[in-house]
Amino acid sequence: MSNRVAITGLGSVCSLGQSLDEVWGNAIEGRSGTSTLEQIDLGECPVQIGGEVKNFEVSEDIVSAKEARRYDRFILMALKAGHEAMSDSGLVVENPYEKLKCGAVLGVGMGGFPEIEKTNAIFNEKGPRRVSPFFIPAVIPNMTTGLMGIKYGLMGLNYSVASACASSNHALSTAFYEIQSGRHDMMISGGAESVFAQLTVWGFNNMKALSRRSDEPHRASRPFDVDRNGFVMGEGAGVLILENLEKAKARGAKIYAEVVGVGASADGHHITAPHPEGLGAIACMNQAMELYGIPKDAIDYVNAHGTSTPLGDIAETKALKKLFGEHAYKFKVSSTKSMTGHLLGAAGGIESVFCAKALETGMIPPTINLENQDPECDLDYTANKAVKADPEYALNNSFGFGSTNSTLVFKAHH
Repeated sequence: MSNRVAITGLGSVCSLGQSLDEVWGNAIEGRSGTSTLEQIDLGECPVQIGGEVKNFEVSEDIVSAKEARRYDRFILMALKAGHEAMSDSGLVVENPYEKLKCGAVLGVGMGGFPEIEKTNAIFNEKGPRRVSPFFIPAVIPNMTTGLMGIKYGLMGLNYSVASACASSNHALSTAFYEIQSGRHDMMISGGAESVFAQLTVWGFNNMKALSRRSDEPHRASRPFDVDRNGFVMGEGAGVLILENLEKAKARGAKIYAEVVGVGASADGHHITAPHPEGLGAIACMNQAMELYGIPKDAIDYVNAHGTSTPLGDIAETKALKKLFGEHAYKFKVSSTKSMTGHLLGAAGGIESVFCAKALETGMIPPTINLENQDPECDLDYTANKAVKADPEYALNNSFGFGSTNSTLVFKAHH
């Protein structure tokens, strides 16, 4: 059995906004979500910026204020984006699907670091008896899917995936497999992440992974630009509703796009650095197309991993050129991380939302802050302004620490 897989609902929260329309609208306008961080005091840290969601709120119809205080921010972001995606899909699980064939799988790269840091301080200052009994449920990654399963009555597959910055794409790949095989009819998928804490920011800073352009936050994330000097941490959630295409059509669902290919590989090279020639990325992208019969010249748009790191942007560009040859100079590429920052485990979720919207609207979001393009990055990165291109196929790359890679391919639905 090989069912087609439709995207019928989208939800998003990130530094560009707290709804799909707001996030997509700001992305098409080429706005930066990077700002001075307000959640935490980083003291003398050279990094003081991030893609922070300002004034984040979750309404009572999603989770009560009492319950919301029990969960770390990444869980609440997942619930908010999940609620929007479910509402967008118009789906009520009892009809037309059986609950046992409806599930949830989300990517979470790091889990509840802020709450862990906060609780550890309470432990040290006030003693172990002051540790909240809700501490463990507040920080574990699978509470995102667990709470969604409870809220929507899902009784199928339910877990989270942790593979660093490839987490969301791997989660979406799992959801795709489940529906394609016929084991499930509907899956909530994507990812969530919110790890602005002293430990994480200092940790990434000490690796020299983050941009220190704290005096001009809006210009800090600049993929493929010669002046890039590290990524900008972001937070948020991107959630998609995937369904069996025929069953989605039968219930009259709006269909944004289809998921038509998935790939996974490892570089086998280094714990944090990409393979310099992009060998793992090439294998991953090739698998996502070759196994599913998608010609290389069919790709019209690539939402690149494009983190704004010196090594990563070059390696991904090399991989695209080696795999696609001359066609690499014909499709549009963009790194939406230039606007959202890098959402780590949630990156593939929000970027898959962008791919679905690009296919639905025909608009390619830009790579902003691309003012002096690196000569080694010589593709069309949709510099600074969105363009109308009417793509038929879009490819989304997510690569993570631990030498892991994941690729998704989407197709417009007419």
